[in-house]
Amino acid sequence: MKHPFPFSAIVGQDAMKRAMILTAIDPSIGGVLVFGDRGTGKSTAVRALAALLPPIKALKGCPVNAATAADSPGWAGVSGTTLHTIPTPVVDLPLGVSEDRVTGALDIEKALTKGEKAFQPGLLAQANRGYLYIDEVNLLEDHIVDLLLDVAQSGENVVEREGLSIRHPARFVLVGSGNPEEGELRPQLLDRFGLSVDVASPTDIAQRVEVIKRRDAYEREHESFMLRWRAEDGLLRDRIVAARTALDALETTEQSLIDVAELCVALGSDGLRGELTLLKAARAHAAFEGATALGRSHIRDTASLALRHRMRRDPLDEAGSDTRVARIVEDVLGA
Repeated sequence: MKHPFPFSAIVGQDAMKRAMILTAIDPSIGGVLVFGDRGTGKSTAVRALAALLPPIKALKGCPVNAATAADSPGWAGVSGTTLHTIPTPVVDLPLGVSEDRVTGALDIEKALTKGEKAFQPGLLAQANRGYLYIDEVNLLEDHIVDLLLDVAQSGENVVEREGLSIRHPARFVLVGSGNPEEGELRPQLLDRFGLSVDVASPTDIAQRVEVIKRRDAYEREHESFMLRWRAEDGLLRDRIVAARTALDALETTEQSLIDVAELCVALGSDGLRGELTLLKAARAHAAFEGATALGRSHIRDTASLALRHRMRRDPLDEAGSDTRVARIVEDVLGA
C-alpha cells in the first residue's frame, strides 16, 4: 500500500491547506467544508495531513482508539492496558450509509448465535481521535449530516435503541467536500462547519504543469519522491506540534475580542458561532506563526475561512463570498 501523497507537495490550494492545518492544531474549531471542482486535491489533502501528523498511542484492541484503559468504554470489554502506536485514523463515510453503520448498532450475529445483546461499533468509533471524511457531503441525507455535526460538536456518540444504551467518545475532525453544481447544503448545516473554503482548478499553466510533474513522480518514482518531501513534511509536523503546545499560553487582548465581534456584526453573522470559530481559528493561526499574542493580522487572515459561509445572502451584491469578507474586513480592521 502506497504512503499517501505528501501534504507539502500539494501545489497551490493554500486556503484549503491552511484550514486543515488549523483544525489539526485545534480540532475544536469544528471541521472543514471544502467545495469546488472535482480533481482539485480535496481528498488527497485530508489523507496527506493525517499521514503527516504524529501517530497516536491507543489501547490495544479498543474499538474507539482510547488513549488509556480508563477512557475505554465498558462495553468494549478490553481488559488489558497495553498501548500500541497507530497512524492518525482517517475514516471515509460513503454515500448511502445507514445510521446504524455510522453510530453502531446491535450486533445481530451475536444476538442470533449466542443470545447476547452486544454493541457493534460504527464508523464514529473508528474515527475517534482522527478524521472523518465525507466526499460529496452535499448529497448525503440531511439527517445523517445533522447527526454527524451533533456528534462532532459534543465529542460523544450516544446510541439508545433496541434495548441498548451506549456511549463512547467520538472526537474527530469532520471534513466534508463536494461540488456545488450537484447541490448545496442547507444554511443550518453550513453554519455547523467550523471553516469553509472554495477550491478551483488552477488556470496558470506553470502551476498545472507542476501538479502533473509531482503526481507523475509520486506514481512512477514513489520511493525517491517520498524521500524528497519527507523533510518538508517533517518541518510542518514540528510546527503543528509546537503550535498545539503554544496555544494555551497565547495572549488574547480585549481589543481582539472587540475586533472579532465587530467583524461578525458587520458581516451579518447570525448567533455567536461565527465569533467563537473565528477566535479559535485566529488563535491557531497565531500559534502556527509562532506569535505569543493574537493580533489583527491573524484575525484578518482567517476571517474568510471562518465567516464566508455564515454571511447573510445579499441579492443586490453579486460579489463572491471571499470578496465580500475581504471588503468588510478592510472596513472594520483597516487594510
